[in-house]
Amino acid sequence: MTIYRHILLAVDFAPDSELVIQRARELAQLHGARLSLVHVTEYVPVDMANELVLPQEMELDQELNELAVKRLAEVAERIGIAAADQHVLQGNTRGEIQRLAEETGADLIVLGSHGRQGIQRLLGSTANGVLHGAPCDVLAVRIQSD
Repeated sequence: MTIYRHILLAVDFAPDSELVIQRARELAQLHGARLSLVHVTEYVPVDMANELVLPQEMELDQELNELAVKRLAEVAERIGIAAADQHVLQGNTRGEIQRLAEETGADLIVLGSHGRQGIQRLLGSTANGVLHGAPCDVLAVRIQSD
């Protein structure tokens, strides 16, 4: 059996993400592993044809980032994760999770998956994207959609 030393939990703040958080905590406890949290905010698209939009959108990016830091800290406090193991990044979700996993030496990424079907699956998902480029094992916790 593989012993995981560092588990990276991707948190998306969805109402049904508690199952994913609990699964990562259980795995970390089982393996005696360090547990880190990551949330990635995507960039707000900028309309370069209208220069007046740019400052407003930059403020929106900053506000989204500040809100994410606060919400991730709340999750971390609830499950006992140190500030040093909380990461709020901005950019492409899939790429940033993969990059952080590699930089921190994570040997398991845990994230939620809604198990999309049909056209949604063809278009891709964060879980699928992370899986195919991850530098380590990936556990996609199935979230049941109603």
